[in-house]
Amino acid sequence: MKQLISILLFLIGIQIIAQENINKPNIIHILADDVGYDDLSCFGSKDISTPNLDALAAKGMKFTSFYAPHGTCTPSRATLLTGRYSPRINNNQGLFVLFPHSKHGLEDELETTIAELLKEEGYTTGLYGKWHLGHLPQYLPCVHGFDEFLGIPYPNDHGPERIGNSGWRPNGVSDPAIPLIEQAQIIKRCDNNDLAELPALFTREACKFIYRAIKEQKKPFYLQYANIETHTPWFVPKGFEGRSKAAAYGDAVEYLDTSVGIIMNTLKRLGIEDNTIIVFSSDNGPLVHRDKELENCYGKFGFTDPERKHMLREGKYQERYDGGIRVSCIMTWEGQIPAGTSCNEPIGAMDLFTTFAELAGASVPNDRIIDGKNIWPLMSGQPGAKTPHKAIYGFKPKGGISSIRYQNWKLVLAGKHWTGELKEHHLFDLSTDIGETTNVADQHPKLVNQLVKMANEAAEAVQNDKKLN
Repeated sequence: MKQLISILLFLIGIQIIAQENINKPNIIHILADDVGYDDLSCFGSKDISTPNLDALAAKGMKFTSFYAPHGTCTPSRATLLTGRYSPRINNNQGLFVLFPHSKHGLEDELETTIAELLKEEGYTTGLYGKWHLGHLPQYLPCVHGFDEFLGIPYPNDHGPERIGNSGWRPNGVSDPAIPLIEQAQIIKRCDNNDLAELPALFTREACKFIYRAIKEQKKPFYLQYANIETHTPWFVPKGFEGRSKAAAYGDAVEYLDTSVGIIMNTLKRLGIEDNTIIVFSSDNGPLVHRDKELENCYGKFGFTDPERKHMLREGKYQERYDGGIRVSCIMTWEGQIPAGTSCNEPIGAMDLFTTFAELAGASVPNDRIIDGKNIWPLMSGQPGAKTPHKAIYGFKPKGGISSIRYQNWKLVLAGKHWTGELKEHHLFDLSTDIGETTNVADQHPKLVNQLVKMANEAAEAVQNDKKLN
């Protein structure tokens, strides 16, 4: 009799867990690579058409002051997965851009990812596309909580054609052909023709992952779809070239939009649109300057048009101006996030860590500093909801601050940078000057001093692994 009761209690427990899993929202993060703030038509683009992302925005909320954590791929992706600004990562060692010869990456023993938290809550987790947090086996996604991984471990332009032309390659050593990795195994070394077809492969496999989670495993899922085609070289599958008015880069963004449409159609066919949170954002801003090495290697697929205008100043590789870190963001959850709405409260990608965790019922780690905040009040359109941050900081990947966003103000700190040296602080009023063209620091000296003090205190707090105010 006792054995029978034990079996019944066990079966009831399984049923309760299954019911809890059914009620947990699926989560999809479409993480675009190097896509500019105004490179979606719903964010103002005139030469790139993104009907599927526009439809996503119509179903949900646009966040118009959403900040990527850093101006380059690796530190930005580390932050959004851990909820921690990059200088805190790996015992305050920080992470800068990783390359095929890099011997380090995101340390599993030191960091906890959102995938790990959700997996503990019964989620099945998958990443399709680009990783860029370490290519050695001990750093790959499946070590960091992802059940499934199919993708490339670093950018698609880190191949053998770029031998020795950049200062960051040791002794001019050529990189190997880009590896396509499944779980932890290299299944193929890709030439440029292969790279052009990978975006379609990642889309198909991401859809299969969704199907398996819902129909076979009957579990909620977390999917990071990290596209590669909007990063140089801008290769797209055959038949999709020449469709945009913005050359190869525009074709790549439009292909990403096509992939979004395919994924959305999968959700519709499975009938899970009303229980799936979808977030679209970019890891950093776009290329805005010509790069002769990229042009020599990839021709039109590596050509950045310097005459193409953007709303924001500058682009990737820097945290000084908004063009490097302020990106378009769309969030939808049918019936939960109000449709056709917009939010201009300053928030950051690190907030996704905390928000996803709490919506899934996971506990946010309390044994380390987490910079991300729960932004559900903003996402759900609660009246009077404000940003949970005193300020958003433009942290350099290894420490120090380039800029600070406070309310509608943006302070760019003096100092040396590849974009040029600033001998004094520059202040911009983003409510009237989104392009950061007019320095008004002389008109607001007290505010400048206040923001400099805040920036210094934040830099010191991160350096000493303390909470930001």
